[in-house]
Amino acid sequence: QVQLVESGGGLVQAGGSLRLSCAASGVIFSIRTMSWYRQAPGKQRELVATITSSGTTNYADSVKGRFTISRDNDKNTVYLQMNSLNPEDTAVYYCKTNQRGFDYWGQGTQVTVSS
Repeated sequence: QVQLVESGGGLVQAGGSLRLSCAASGVIFSIRTMSWYRQAPGKQRELVATITSSGTTNYADSVKGRFTISRDNDKNTVYLQMNSLNPEDTAVYYCKTNQRGFDYWGQGTQVTVSS
């Protein structure tokens, strides 16, 4: 059974930093593309960043240069380092993977950036 558990969210002032973690189980982590999404109140869920099994990364334009996605295959964990946060980054952040054609999501972690 695939499980994704996010952690690391919280309340931070504008300009601050947070690092999110997503621990995976029940999946062959090292071969999976892992993604971070976010959903702000009243908005659709949007893709924030992706990292492939080979380490290739891709970012939404809104976070390029501020966020960094990384992975530790020994720990089955993907990270999202978020710097220079602004109030527009306030959202619930989710990690996601796909296995055998099914998408699996974590429960989400709340990030709130105060101005």
